[in-house]
Amino acid sequence: MAQEFVNSKIQPGKVVVFIKPTCPYCRKTQEILSELPFKQGLLEFVDITATSDMSEIQDYLQQLTGARTVPRVFLGKDCIGGCSDLIAMQEKGELLARLKEMGALRQ
Repeated sequence: MAQEFVNSKIQPGKVVVFIKPTCPYCRKTQEILSELPFKQGLLEFVDITATSDMSEIQDYLQQLTGARTVPRVFLGKDCIGGCSDLIAMQEKGELLARLKEMGALRQ
């Protein structure tokens, strides 16, 4: 179930972030991404605490990305890591470039 759930969320051209609402790093990640002009439906925050498979989801994220911690940020099918990785990309100007390249932002 966990594998199908995660794989159904991760899609080319879409940004998906697996989160826990009480996590401060998840909230920071949500803050950063929510300020950007995403096209409708191309940014999704997935609260894994709302599922009965939370630990299985984290186990699968570990297999997929090398870490079971949240947030796990996916730009399309690529996991870029967590909050600090997102901030590093943003500071280098790579985040906007990548999102534009994906076609995820409004013009």
